[in-house]
Amino acid sequence: GSSPFDLSGTQSPGKFGASAVPRPFSLGFRKCPLSWRCCSSGPYCAHSAACSISLGLLQASGGGGKASWRPPTPLTTAFFLLADVPLRASSHGTGLLYPEHIPTSPLQKALLAAGSAAMALYDPYRHDMVAVLGETTGCHALKVLRDQMKKDPEGAKILQERPRISLSSLDLDKLQSLPEGSLGREYLRFLDMNRVSPDTRAPTRFVDDEELAYVIQRYREVHDMLHTLLGMPTNMLGEIVVKWFEAVQTGLPMCILGAVFGPVRLRAQHLQVLVSELIPWAIQNGRRAPCVLNLYYERRWEQPLWALREELGITDPPTPSNISGLA
Repeated sequence: GSSPFDLSGTQSPGKFGASAVPRPFSLGFRKCPLSWRCCSSGPYCAHSAACSISLGLLQASGGGGKASWRPPTPLTTAFFLLADVPLRASSHGTGLLYPEHIPTSPLQKALLAAGSAAMALYDPYRHDMVAVLGETTGCHALKVLRDQMKKDPEGAKILQERPRISLSSLDLDKLQSLPEGSLGREYLRFLDMNRVSPDTRAPTRFVDDEELAYVIQRYREVHDMLHTLLGMPTNMLGEIVVKWFEAVQTGLPMCILGAVFGPVRLRAQHLQVLVSELIPWAIQNGRRAPCVLNLYYERRWEQPLWALREELGITDPPTPSNISGLA
């Protein structure tokens, strides 16, 4: 699902392929919420991530989901001033590795990582902040994933052809016509039942390597495919289980953070089910399965879901009938 604070539109097709995805940091303001700095390039600019983090901090401190203005703190001031540096470079078209790229220094990445981590922990449904956290902390893990893909024939083909998963690239009628139990039909059923869309995935912006930027974009776009493979719903419990699987599979700090701190929002009885049954199951399957980014899902729509699970070594989840009812 999308963030409750998503006030954005869609982006134009980029280097990674045609895809309409929301601009998760666009706050719809011509001026920054702290009101001393004008977003002259439009409602979405290079320091929009800092705007979103700062506004989120104001919302968090104001209560009731409404922003309450307070004098800027040193932290929010730092976000704005440091995030303004790449704006000058990007406005002149220099130093950009892909259309949506926002070059950032190590210090800027550290500040964005700290702020996005705080906001993601405060509100797990701020998918824009989760995206920033993944991009600013995942460089080493992304290189490992990229190397794994290059060594695998199917993964290498994905890196070469750069497929995208979006409503514009999916043939929904074809997926609907596939046999019951096929990957494509079950994936479409997952989207319908949970009222989610592949177009809600944020575009990559803060990764300073064009190929790695695609790797993390691909990871985001196959996230719902992993829900389908694992048989997990999109409630809090299901998301935490998928995060444990992803943490083992990818090593991304963002996934590890979500897996470790996500359970604090669960009730005691649900926490017991998670710790005693679901986390061990997710870890075991994450270790046993080959890299899930090496699967060219778009060419496997007709494959029976049970056969793909068997190929990957993914077993049925424990207490499957109870998972959808736990939140």
